[in-house]
Order: sequence, then structure tokens, then C-alpha cells
Amino acid sequence: MTPQVQATPASALPSGGSLPVFTPPAAPPASLPRRLALVAAACLAWLLVYLSLPTVADWITHGLLGLPPAGHLSEAVAFFTYDAPKVFLLLVAVVYAVGIVHTFVTPERTRRLLAGRREAAGYPLAAALGVVTPFCSCSAVPLFIGFVTAGVPLGVTFTFLVAAPMVNEVALVLLLGLFGWKVAGLYLTTGLAVAMVAGAVIGRLHMEGSVEDWVFAARASTDLRVSAPTWAERLGDAALSVRDVVGRVWLYLVLGIAVGALIHGYVPTDFMASFMGRSSWWAVPLAVLIGIPIYSNAAGVVPVVQALLAKGAALGTVLAFMMAVIGLSLPETILLRKVLKRRLIAVFIAVVATGILLVGYLFNAIL
Repeated sequence: MTPQVQATPASALPSGGSLPVFTPPAAPPASLPRRLALVAAACLAWLLVYLSLPTVADWITHGLLGLPPAGHLSEAVAFFTYDAPKVFLLLVAVVYAVGIVHTFVTPERTRRLLAGRREAAGYPLAAALGVVTPFCSCSAVPLFIGFVTAGVPLGVTFTFLVAAPMVNEVALVLLLGLFGWKVAGLYLTTGLAVAMVAGAVIGRLHMEGSVEDWVFAARASTDLRVSAPTWAERLGDAALSVRDVVGRVWLYLVLGIAVGALIHGYVPTDFMASFMGRSSWWAVPLAVLIGIPIYSNAAGVVPVVQALLAKGAALGTVLAFMMAVIGLSLPETILLRKVLKRRLIAVFIAVVATGILLVGYLFNAIL
């Protein structure tokens, strides 16, 4: 039986004669048991796909495409078909875990933790918080303003600004998964050391006068009262973080893996060892100069690092290149020009670049 629809009389319509807009009720938030079940299912699927990667990559390279077991093209395709899904899987897992951590450590909470700290305690705390606090180049200006106006010393602020992009948590876990704890640990310790030394040097130079005057006139927000999210909300926010981060970096990641595949398949080992090896004193500064203008993120540069090391490049030179790409980002430097005068920008670049050079030479000498 067809239901009867009663027409709305004209007198009941709002002014203008338009029908009222129907707003559907908001969907209830997912419960914690349901989210946990989804996470468990996703983890199982992740593990099964990860374990099948070598078989799938071999089938695509030699079965589907029919490439011979040896050859430049075969090696490049095998590298790409194995590393692309592997790095994407690692990226999803890392970003999801870090997304949960970020619900506990926000930029506002970080600012409050650092405000009023003595410099001796502020440098290591700022470096450690820089690793786990969500940060990108576009956040440089508002974070800098918020820290300075909240009373955080200039040197401590720069320690955070150097550590946050340079010691990237995504890069750290990707390095751990691809190279093991030794390389990941070297990246973590040297990155934190560069950040703390750079901040300490800038702090001792007392360059507050090189900060734009309007920054000190700005007033930091003091209303930080935000209700703590539930665990269901934390898991949901982490899933949204995966969608956002992977959506922003996937192109850089594919390009980085493609470059790594070309290096792996076509660049001779002897050439790379002579170009970025320990014996070439100019390799480290050249790697830093090449890395500074490259606009990439940590996830995109890790596959390139993997290919360079596989071809015989020295670890110190490769670490210097990676740190220059993500620690001296050209977009971040341009954005910081809005709050810093040219003299302080030059000091910032010089101090960080010097620290990266020392890291490169040090590890080329001892490893």
C-alpha cells in the first residue's frame, strides 16, 4: 500500500516560501569495543599482507612482467614492487601509533611544559618533545610565536624547531624497520644532539633583537582547557591521522621509491661509493648542499637513503643528506622569515648545517 504524503500548506511555510531544510541526526560515535575490533582486524590484515610481500613482488617482476632474473630493469622493478607496499604498510602502522600519541602530546601542552623552564632543563625536554609533537613546515610560524610569547627562551624554542622536523618519528620507525636499531639509533641520537647544540649556541648569542618586533607584541593564548578525549575518540583520531598524512605524502613516497629503484637498478656500486664514500672529503658538504633545496618529507627520503646505502654510500654522508632534506627544509626557512630577521635566519642555517656536517664526518670516520 502506497503511503499518503500530506502536502504542507503554504501558510506553514517560512517566509520566502521555501521548504524547511531537513537535517539528519548526527551518527552516534563508534563504541570502544567496535573500534578495538576494527583495529584488531586491520592489524591481522596488515600482517598477512606484509608477510606476502616477497612472494607478490617476485611474481609481479618475473611472472606477470616476465623480466629475467638478472638485469638493470629487473632489479629496479623488483626494488619498487617490494619496497613501495612495504614502506606504505610501515607508514600506516607508524602514523596510526603516532596519531594516538599525539592525542596526549599537543603543541599547546608542549608550549605550557616548556614555558618558564630553565635553559639547562629546557634543551633536552624541548628536543624530546620535538620528536613526539605533531609538526610540519606550515606550523613553524604559529609555534614560534606561541613559544616566544609564552616565555620560552629563544634557544629552547630553536631546539624544538630543529628537533621536531629533523628527528621525525615516521622516519625513525621506517629506519628501524628497514635498517635495524643501529641506524635508527644513530639517527635519533645525532639528530637530538644537533638540535640541542644548535639551540644552545643560538641561546648564548642572545639574538632576541633579531626577532621581528611584532612577535613580542603578540599575546599567547592562555585558554588551554580542553577536555581529554576518550579512548574511542583517540582511536578514531588516529585513523583520521592516517588518512590525512598518507594523503599528503603518498606522492613524495612514490617518487622517493622510484628514485631509489633507479639508483638500485642502474647506478653502479663503484660510482656511488666514490661519489658518496668515506674517502671523498667533499662528499658530506655536497650531500648537505644537495639536500637543502629538496622539498620532501621523511617518508619520501627514506627509500632514497636505503638505495644509497645498498650501493656503497657511506652512512655518515647519507645521514647528512637525510638531515639536510628534513632539517633544513626550504619551505620552513621561508616561513620563518616572517618572524625572524635575516641575521638570525643565517645563524640558524649556519649552526644547523655545521652540526649536520660534523655528524656526517664523525660517522664516516668511526664506522
